Amino acid sequence: MSRNEAVKNIAIIAHVDHGKTTLVDAMLKQSHIFRKNEQVAERVMDSGDLERERGITILSKNTAINYGGIKINIVDTPGHADFGGEVERVLNMVDGVLLLVDAFEGPMPQTKFVLRKALEHKLKPIVVINKIDRPDARIDEVHDEVLELFMELDADDEQLDFPVIYTAAKAGIAKKSLDDDSRDLKPLMDTIIEEMPAPEGDFDAPLQMVVTTLEADDYVGKIAIGRVQRGKIKSGETIALISSSETKKAKISKVYIYEGLNRVETDEAEMGEIVAVTGLGEASIGDTIADAENPEALPGIRVDEPTLSVTFGVNTSPFAGKEGQFVTSRHIRDRLFKEAETNVALRVEETDSADVFKVSGRGELHLSILIETMRREGYEMQIGKPEVVYKMIDGKKLEPIENLTVEVPAEYMGTAMESLGRRKAEMVDMTEVAGYMRINFLIPARGLIGFRSELLTSTKGNGIMNHVFHGYAPYKGDIPGRSRGSLVAFEEGTTTGYGIWNLQDRGTMFIEPNQKVYEGMIIGENSREMDIDINPCKQKHLTNTRTSSADEAIRLVPPRLMSLEQALEYINDDELVEVTPTSIRLRKAILDRTTRGRNAKNARK
Repeated sequence: MSRNEAVKNIAIIAHVDHGKTTLVDAMLKQSHIFRKNEQVAERVMDSGDLERERGITILSKNTAINYGGIKINIVDTPGHADFGGEVERVLNMVDGVLLLVDAFEGPMPQTKFVLRKALEHKLKPIVVINKIDRPDARIDEVHDEVLELFMELDADDEQLDFPVIYTAAKAGIAKKSLDDDSRDLKPLMDTIIEEMPAPEGDFDAPLQMVVTTLEADDYVGKIAIGRVQRGKIKSGETIALISSSETKKAKISKVYIYEGLNRVETDEAEMGEIVAVTGLGEASIGDTIADAENPEALPGIRVDEPTLSVTFGVNTSPFAGKEGQFVTSRHIRDRLFKEAETNVALRVEETDSADVFKVSGRGELHLSILIETMRREGYEMQIGKPEVVYKMIDGKKLEPIENLTVEVPAEYMGTAMESLGRRKAEMVDMTEVAGYMRINFLIPARGLIGFRSELLTSTKGNGIMNHVFHGYAPYKGDIPGRSRGSLVAFEEGTTTGYGIWNLQDRGTMFIEPNQKVYEGMIIGENSREMDIDINPCKQKHLTNTRTSSADEAIRLVPPRLMSLEQALEYINDDELVEVTPTSIRLRKAILDRTTRGRNAKNARK
């Protein structure tokens, strides 16, 4: 076996929830990475709390297994298009991909997105049709759909000649043919060894490596991760760190390689190996680590541009500083710029106000994950309404367009299409899949804001939607916003059951009894289109008269409690979401109702 044949570098790519992380789990367990009788959590690669709660991969993870004397470096990538920055980076580290497709759902929008990226990088694909044990599996049809997708994406002849493996990742079974009898993943592992190309490069040439991922460690500082493209990298050696603007000398402290789920320190690593190095405090994603005597830069990493932005500001509500640990603009600024160092698809800009920062990302999920992470770390802030990022080219205003796929039961199809029509969506095609209508649309990114909750409501929870970035197109015209006004508290206090009961017929409540509110806080949605100031803290006055109906039981309608994403989708231009470690509140940007009324009157003139 030649030196470069001793390592295989692969990424597992798929649509969200098609079983990537479960398959990696099975590969790790069958490679005896864990000690006998060791208790191993499900989805061991999804190490973050948010990843476990939501059942999605957010950050790409590296692991390595040994099979037949060959080391296989595996990268588990996110399936959601909002984390396309992660996918883009890790594909620079690998020579081939396992494209995972659900045996029932078939290729979905994110399948197309991640496969396009892999084909652009000229990577060798192996198609894995997963969940073949599903009772509703459509294996032959899905195989044909995958082939059509490859052809649609202009795959070359070599890429079109892809091997297909059938798996049930949860059961840890793989087959080369559906008729085969199999009890493990050996057919998949054998195919990886046979089909995946070995790394190409010169072992004896001067060092070259691109930093594709950065991690922060409390003990060793910044960790730069990438693949050695050429030569060797050694601990303790002086290297040239080449950024887009300058080249400077730096010294590597330690070099680590991956074994199982652990990083293992090594003296040196050769071409083709995926490594983590410490000591490069000034390294950024896309920088080249090169030989100090012969510094040659490699191409940087290009990532899709942000399409959605929100403002992060210092919390100015009457409850500011009561629930959070980090509340100043300096705290928020430092945290955002630190995030931008490792989150390449994120852009942070300072605004005219020292207390407000504009943060642009790849979509609502991308931004809401950042907000949720920060609030769990103890940050307190207020977030503005999401806005799309426009482009001006040759004097024309262009806006981001998303490719949207909606799956709804046939009886709800008309409702969904009517709603999307109002949002300037154009239908591309429609197919029927197992009683559901799968409809593809091209829709302005701003038309998606607030659509997810509307779809779930109108289809009684049966609607499924997925979207990926399609491109920029001329501005499509105005899209109607929220048609109902807000119910706004007009004084600070604690809500009462009696006060809420009196106001229930005005609209939908967002609050419960014994909840603290303040002037300008949004506590419900009006059933009409204007805002109303109300008092949910009203007490029932005691009197010495009693009638049979005076003390009838107060029956409260359960309030609508919003998640962070729902709150961001809900707010209007003059409203904000107050985010603290323990609360998510909606509020008016101007809390004082007199000033708010005066401004509204001036705006109408």
